Amino acid sequence: MSAPGVLSFTQQSWEKVLAKVKRALVYLDAACAESLHWGCGSTRLLEAVGGPECHLREFEPAAVGGGAKQPKAVFVLSCLLKGRTVETLRDIICRSHFQYCVVVTAVNHAVHLTANHVPAAAAAELEGQQPVFEQLEEKLCEWMGNMNYTAEVLHVPLLLAPVAPHLALTPAFASLFPLLPQDVHLLNSARPDKRRLGSLSEVDATALTPELFLQIRCLVSGLSSLCEHFGVREECFAVGSLSRIIAADLANYAPAKNRRKTATGRASVVFVDRTLDLTGATGHHGDNLVEKIISVLPQLPGHTNDVMVNMVELTALQNEEKSQSMVAPGCLAQPKDAAAKALWEALLSTKHKEAVMEVRRHLVEAASRENLPIKMSMGRVTPGQLLSYIHLFKNNLKALVSHCGLLQLGLATVQTLKHPQTAKWDNFLAFERLLLQSIGESAMSVVLNQLLPMMKPLNQRTDNDYSPEELLVLLIYIYSVGGEFTVDKDLGEAEEKVKKALAQVFCEESELSPLLQKITGCDSSIKLTFHKSKIAVDELFTSLRDIAGARNLMKQFKSVYVPGNHTHQASYKPLLRQVVEEIFNPEKPDPVDIEHMSSGLTDLLKTGFSMFMKVIVLSTRLLKPFNIPELLFATDRLHPDLGF
Repeated sequence: MSAPGVLSFTQQSWEKVLAKVKRALVYLDAACAESLHWGCGSTRLLEAVGGPECHLREFEPAAVGGGAKQPKAVFVLSCLLKGRTVETLRDIICRSHFQYCVVVTAVNHAVHLTANHVPAAAAAELEGQQPVFEQLEEKLCEWMGNMNYTAEVLHVPLLLAPVAPHLALTPAFASLFPLLPQDVHLLNSARPDKRRLGSLSEVDATALTPELFLQIRCLVSGLSSLCEHFGVREECFAVGSLSRIIAADLANYAPAKNRRKTATGRASVVFVDRTLDLTGATGHHGDNLVEKIISVLPQLPGHTNDVMVNMVELTALQNEEKSQSMVAPGCLAQPKDAAAKALWEALLSTKHKEAVMEVRRHLVEAASRENLPIKMSMGRVTPGQLLSYIHLFKNNLKALVSHCGLLQLGLATVQTLKHPQTAKWDNFLAFERLLLQSIGESAMSVVLNQLLPMMKPLNQRTDNDYSPEELLVLLIYIYSVGGEFTVDKDLGEAEEKVKKALAQVFCEESELSPLLQKITGCDSSIKLTFHKSKIAVDELFTSLRDIAGARNLMKQFKSVYVPGNHTHQASYKPLLRQVVEEIFNPEKPDPVDIEHMSSGLTDLLKTGFSMFMKVIVLSTRLLKPFNIPELLFATDRLHPDLGF
């Protein structure tokens, strides 16, 4: 599957939107803005809108409406046109002066029929018709105040944010996370006793909540459009319970079945539950610069996969906190800058040391092309050296504009190398290596007791100690890499000590971070009592035990931990790596944990590795990809570990 396919899919989709936006006021939700950000860039949308004014606004209930001189609006949305989304549309339009409204949804009409409880047989009879969209068009005219005004509702598959040639993300599904064993109890609460589920292996689409099922169907709709763009007839495979549901839904999705009849190519799509391996997502053993940049720099507001780069160094302002808020931040996505894109792709696939040298090489070459007075120095690359090269562009506006994308990546590198959190990276790595050795030699209770002295309240912590969020990362790492363990008295006592210490740490925070607010249910530290904190920590440990047991249902992929011996230390072997090795190893028998999802009788007759053609690996949540010449998709954050 060619690399341009992912980018062309996104760009062709956006071209359909851009054809509608001339002189319009454009409202985008966060997921569509992120797709635009990585696929085309906001400048492409501004060029298509035309005019000297900025006509872009965030789609939200409090969004400012259009004035008397703004008669046209285009709404670009990643979600179903239902519920609060329609209410927000109504509110914005009613306080505006629009005469022409276009609503673009990334979800196709067939899913809207499902959301409106139209039976499958009745939906099949409506092929070629779009009654849900037509009804909304009438409502749009009604809200504009004149039924003779113009309204359009159309579907454009704005699914992907193409981060690299072989890596694309689906920001609209950032909240889609695999089910844990505790979720079975929630699902059972809505089922009669005779139909109770025993485990995650028994969960199918009919057992899901309507909201989760529709979210999955929206994802399936987008993936089907992607396969249509590639012209392939896909075979669907799954590793994990939620992946099995998604793969089965794509295999049996009615529009996809019709599409496959005329498809000329073939592809295999492998879905993987990320909860089967959260070790890589929380670990620090990936020797990759991009991983560190994304980990330490502040998140770009409204985005799940990009960061804010402080650009004050390229201005005459002093590099102070108040100055940073005066200058628009830079970012990692540079879709219109070929040189910056080349550097970004190199950073994704090289180790830390080589990546930093690559940044220096690109800066030196750019400065040389602009005839800037560069002083070459060999040896180790330092943040100060990189910054001195970047400062050469500061007083040369033409050079600065020409290489703006490259300079943003250069500054991201400098700020990451100088960040205090980067210095702590080695501390994390050392402790994780110690844990790997301990897990093979000691019980889980001993491992937890090693963590206990590191749990310090705010008034006892130094810069080298772990924050509450960092302690949570370490706990997830411990439980995920350790896998299934025996529950005994020692473990119960060790867990109880850790719970009390962690609850106390939460209580003594002067301010609660957004994550701690979500975990504890308190919006300020004043409201957080030890009792509330302990309840929250108890629930957290229930989830940790579920994470430890996530691979219990696996027969082949039961462990990501490789024990040490007299020649090698204990190590971590990523689950995705195991899956890909299994797929491409012709000497092994049919995989037992990679389930083929049938879309009909013909598929039931297929067996063996002959089913795997071009392979697309999709991970439900927090994918850490490795470097194989195929396509990888994640439904959430970019978190690269490219040492495969």
